[in-house]
Amino acid sequence: MASFDLMRRLAKKQGGKIVMLVMDGLGGLPLEVDGLTELEEATTPNLDRLAREGSNGLTIPIARGIEPGSGPAHLALFGYDPLVYDIGRGVLEAIGIGMEVGPDDIAARGNFCTVDDNGLITDRRAGRIPTEQAAEVVDALRDIRLPGVELTIQEVKEHRFALRLRGKGLSSQILDTDPQVVGAAPLPAQVSANTTEAQHTAGLVNQFIEQARERLKNQRPANMLTLRGFSGDPALPQFQDVYKLKAACVAVYPMYKGVSRLVGMDVIETDPHDEPLDEFNHIAEAWDDYDFFFCHIKYTDSRGEDGSFDAKTAVIEQVDAALPALLDLQPDVLVITGDHSTPARLKSHSWHPVPALIWAPATHMPDRVTGFGERECMTGALGQFPAAELMVLALAHARRLDRYGA
Repeated sequence: MASFDLMRRLAKKQGGKIVMLVMDGLGGLPLEVDGLTELEEATTPNLDRLAREGSNGLTIPIARGIEPGSGPAHLALFGYDPLVYDIGRGVLEAIGIGMEVGPDDIAARGNFCTVDDNGLITDRRAGRIPTEQAAEVVDALRDIRLPGVELTIQEVKEHRFALRLRGKGLSSQILDTDPQVVGAAPLPAQVSANTTEAQHTAGLVNQFIEQARERLKNQRPANMLTLRGFSGDPALPQFQDVYKLKAACVAVYPMYKGVSRLVGMDVIETDPHDEPLDEFNHIAEAWDDYDFFFCHIKYTDSRGEDGSFDAKTAVIEQVDAALPALLDLQPDVLVITGDHSTPARLKSHSWHPVPALIWAPATHMPDRVTGFGERECMTGALGQFPAAELMVLALAHARRLDRYGA
């Protein structure tokens, strides 16, 4: 992958418009050995045409065999080496809802969950309660007080919330309290590095957890919580400085707005219930104002995590049906991929490479792929490559890079 120093040297302010369409958790697996994946099963005439006319391959979000989180996987798509820029989900969630995260702040992403009478988790997402219900649960926690810090808590979407601690001497070196499985109890906050600051912060977090446990014990289904992705402000290099692009994000879920804000993109206002066509229409409305659009589709991932093969297939088909509205804008470069794979068969993120296509009519060399799917992409011209190389390829196809050397 190219260095940011190289990109600063080569990137040009002039060139074509780029759209990066990310279907979260796009990659999948067959339910049976000889079956089709969700993407292969879906009826996708528009995606198949773009695959035939473009160049195809499979991206590796982090490294071979490594299951990626959504934050680092998206940073990779934006060209940030996820092993260098290790960003916790907490700051992404917080910034995504407009919560400022400054130098004295630590943020965490929270999940409301359901526990049984023995304190064991029976549902890690509390039945994906409506955001309005989560707001009521959050209200029960707002008066929690911790010594020496200011505590802010805010609902995000469905079962998710953001937590921010503000004070001197805090550390983000705290492990997740989510055991990631049902049948286990939420974990206490523990340190990932044995420093005075980390021990102090873990103690504060455990005080918060215990007070929350008491306040939530009579709630249903959100009668407990877990915390993940403790992090502070990472001070990332900015998109416009590195790539000379004026960039915008169109997304429904706050976390993806957060990662976009962290790299310096403008976030276009959306409605929480927007569907793919609505998101594409938002791009159309702002088309003249930006060089680069990141458009995020969430529910391919959600339906995969729910284990619903048919529902994930239906989301892919919904995106495909809406694609003409995006193509009518005549982008110079259209990148279509996912941040990671979320096979319904596994009900979770997975390490499997992710289908990707680049459609750039003026510059690409079509390969011999006949449709957009995992096995077709295995044979494509792009091969298997790090996701962090996609941005460089998009810039090249948009003719936004100067020549290197004489």
